[in-house]
Amino acid sequence: MHQELETAFLTQLNPHLGLVQRVCRLYGRQAEERQDLQQEILYQLWKAYPHFRGTAQFSTWLYRVALNTALTYERQRRRRPVAEPLEDWVRTLATPPEGPEAEQLRVLYSTIEQLSAVDKAVVLLYLEEQPYAQIAAVTGLSVSHVSVRLVRIRKKLEQTRVGAEAR
Repeated sequence: MHQELETAFLTQLNPHLGLVQRVCRLYGRQAEERQDLQQEILYQLWKAYPHFRGTAQFSTWLYRVALNTALTYERQRRRRPVAEPLEDWVRTLATPPEGPEAEQLRVLYSTIEQLSAVDKAVVLLYLEEQPYAQIAAVTGLSVSHVSVRLVRIRKKLEQTRVGAEAR
């Protein structure tokens, strides 16, 4: 059954591949984008083919699916930031430190991993030097609750540090 469906799909699709390519040329800016879009359109066509009833011409149905896919792709592309290659100095920032600092960071991160999701967010924002008001706005906590959580988190981190040094 699957083989028959695939054969019928390819038989109807092959004469209309030019339509798909034209849609891709119109909505894809670069060759890589056009290839990605074409792959997505073909995937969506294949996924929707079992629901094709034949009430409209195949080319009409194909255009509808292809254009809807292209428009969705375009909306998603606009939302994504433009990818730019990393500068060399950015790569050096990602290099973890070595020596005693590396062990301290490893312990810190392993301790942070054990915190609740909200506490992790609070710690992240605190380490990013965000003011308490900003931390509260992002997490949905009150400013005083942020302060209380940070005190509790510091105690947990301190206990973990003392425990790690005792080992």
